[in-house]
This record gives sequence, structure tokens and C-alpha cells, in this order.
Amino acid sequence: MAEPSSTPVVGTGVGSTEQPETLRGYYRQMMTIRVFEQRAAEMYTKAKIGGYCHLNLGEEATVVGLMAALRPTDYLFTTYREHGYALARGAEPARIMAELFGRTSGLSGGRGGSMHLFDPQLRLLGGYGIVGGQIPPATGAALALAYRNGPGPDCEAVMCLLGDGATNIGAFHESLNLAAVWHLPIVYVIVNNQLGMGTPVEAAAGEPELFRRGCSYRIPGQRVDGNDVLAVREAARAALDRARGEHQPMLLEAVSYRLRGHSVVDPARYRSDEDNQRVRALDPLPAFRAQLIDTGVLDTPAAAGIETDVEQAIAGAVDAADRSPAPTPETLFDHVYATPVANTYQGLPGDPVVSP
Repeated sequence: MAEPSSTPVVGTGVGSTEQPETLRGYYRQMMTIRVFEQRAAEMYTKAKIGGYCHLNLGEEATVVGLMAALRPTDYLFTTYREHGYALARGAEPARIMAELFGRTSGLSGGRGGSMHLFDPQLRLLGGYGIVGGQIPPATGAALALAYRNGPGPDCEAVMCLLGDGATNIGAFHESLNLAAVWHLPIVYVIVNNQLGMGTPVEAAAGEPELFRRGCSYRIPGQRVDGNDVLAVREAARAALDRARGEHQPMLLEAVSYRLRGHSVVDPARYRSDEDNQRVRALDPLPAFRAQLIDTGVLDTPAAAGIETDVEQAIAGAVDAADRSPAPTPETLFDHVYATPVANTYQGLPGDPVVSP
């Protein structure tokens, strides 16, 4: 796998101006995502989780940095690899795990599963199961915000996440064009984990420096080191501020590396042993832990304490999800429409269409 271009890459490391509690909080969030995803993979093998399941393993710094840049009033649209984003946005681990289990206490009442986490209170407007399916509605949400308010530092903004593969679909280009023409307050974030399923970016994109793909729409772009949580946060904040203050859409590319296959059932045989060793050496979690210890923000016992707390919390989330009831057949047609619709058919499979 070819190394990505190094220009322009933003990197900061752990700066002396950061509050220690903030840095420790980022480490706790990253560890929470790591342990949650490991347990999700385990639960999938135990058939507690059905359907598809895509993990953020290896992308924790990107996830936490992006979510740290958002305000509570901003709107988030994600891909189907969204467990970590929901966690970092503030969703309870037990509710997310319950959704993966298809239980009633889940974020979407057990109806969405792994790829369709949704929480309007957090302004998390969905994981989308179709590649790039989130890009047009996110652009539409930004249009609604532009109608509601003019540019200004206190305006709401939209962050739309997409994978590297989604940059090759028509809706990506159509949406970026409209965002530029209409001057929308939106930041499109390409989470470039180097592989579109099993295809390297260089084999699928004529311009593999994906942050440049907004140039034809005069949308500024920037590439950031996705393994540096502070670099991601600062780049995302700057992009969001510009989107708010100028209604200038932005394209941000965060380069990271997923540690597992495309989904939990993908053995990732397309990766060589050399690739696997290189990716594990770039794991952002132990690197950030070491940085915090080296700078005195954490010591080894404190780091171990955080890790123990997280392990216990996620074990509790799994237990709570397992005890939550499954939806009953009588609720099959609940939430089909946002508001009641007269004369909708409420029969179950096998019921007669017309009563005798």
C-alpha cells in the first residue's frame, strides 16, 4: 500500500497549552471507543449482533478530534462506521450496544442496528447504510440552516462524514457543487483509512489526495494526520468556524488506518504482513498514552485506572443491552411515519388483507 502524500499535513502533538484534564478526557474517550468496538466484535461472534457491523478500531484519534470540534448545536451526519462517533458525541454506551443487539432500549429502539444510530437530542442525524447516502441530506440540512440564519460566529453548522470510497459517487460531486453555489455552512470530512473496502485509494481515485477534490467547486481543502487527536480537532474547528462565519463549505481529509477488515466478517487478506505491522505501529491509542505519560499528564497507574474504569463501564453496557427486551411483533408498524397516517395497513405477515 502506498504511503499517502505528506502535503499538506497538519500535526501538533501534545501541546503545553492544553489543559491536562482535557487530554485525559480525550484518552478516556479513545479508550472507551477501543474497548466498545472490541466487545462489539466479540458479541458479533456470539450472535448477539446481527446484520453488518463496522468498527472504528484504529480511528479513535480521528473520531475524538472531530467530535471535540463540534458544538452541541451542530448537526452530525455519519457513515455506517459510526459507533465511536455516537460515543464521543455523548450517547450512552448501553444504549448504543442495545441498538446493536436490536433491543428496545437502543438509540433507535432496536430498529436500526449497527449502521443506523440516531439521536436527535445529540443532533446525531444518522448513520447511513448506503455509501454516500448521507451526503445529500447533510447538504440539505446545511441549506435549511442557511435559510434560518445568516453567516456569523454563533451560527449552527453541519459536519458530514464520509469514507474515501464515497468521493467517487455522483452525489458527492453534486452536493459539493450545490454547497459552493449556495454558500452553505457545512464541513465534509473524508475519513481516509486507506482502503475503500479492500481497494487502496490510489487504485480507485485519479486524485488520491482527496482533500483536493473540492478544487473544481472552489471549496478549500486540507489534509490532517488522523492519528493526532489535537491536529484533527484544530483543523475541524477552523473549518467549522469558516463555515459558520462565512458560509464557506470546507473539505477536510483525515488520514487514519483501520486495524481490522472492512467489517467484522472481513479477514482483510488483501493486506500483507508488512502492511499489518506498519498499521499496528501507527496505532493512535498507545501512542497517545505514551505522549501523555512522557509529558506528565498521566502516569502509568492513572492510565491503568482509566483503562480499568472503561473496561467495567463497557462490560456493564453489554450486560444492560443483554437484559433489554426485544421489540414485540405488535410494534412492527410503530414509527413507520413521523405522524399518524389514516388507513395504514397494520397486519402482520400471514394475516388476511381483508377481514372476513
